[in-house]
Amino acid sequence: MKKRENEEEMKEEIKEQGNKSEKENKHTAKKSEKKEIQKLKEKIKELEAEKEELKDSFIRKVAEFENYKRRTENDQLNLIKYAAEPFIVSVLQVYDDLERSLKHAEESDNSDSLKEGLKLVFNKFTKVLEEQGVEKIKAKGEPFDFNLHEALMQQPAQGVPPHTVLEEVEPGYKYKDKVIRHAKVIVSQEVAEPDVSKSEENDDKGND
Repeated sequence: MKKRENEEEMKEEIKEQGNKSEKENKHTAKKSEKKEIQKLKEKIKELEAEKEELKDSFIRKVAEFENYKRRTENDQLNLIKYAAEPFIVSVLQVYDDLERSLKHAEESDNSDSLKEGLKLVFNKFTKVLEEQGVEKIKAKGEPFDFNLHEALMQQPAQGVPPHTVLEEVEPGYKYKDKVIRHAKVIVSQEVAEPDVSKSEENDDKGND
């Protein structure tokens, strides 16, 4: 009987210990779960802060890009708008020289001096054009080239190969490697050879 009571007590004790252990496990699990939840909440806060920081950075970058784009567009527009400025500055020097030559011509009757002045202005203008990459197209005496020349007419010319430029009516020009105006020219054509056989027949008839 006593032995049975002891067994019952042992069972109760084991049961209590089991219940106690289960409670402790549950408590530990809850504590661990709370810690995980807290960690997750902190991580969410960190991610939200990082998201806001990235959002602000992105907005700043977009604004910077828009400003850069606007500045670049303005620079390009100004570049196109004032592209001819260096050339115009060079031409103005020639323009001033020409004006001075005309004033001098009004004040003087010396035609030789006027010619010399105009020649200097012309040479200076030619140099300005050459510095800008403008080149006069060779024409007279050159073989006709439809890439460079525009034939206004053809005419026979003794002793000149056919398709040769005889005269330049209007000069042509190249800008760097581009033809900006074709030279207008008169071109030679083949001269018809006299029919020797018919000429000899006529001579024979005349002799008869």
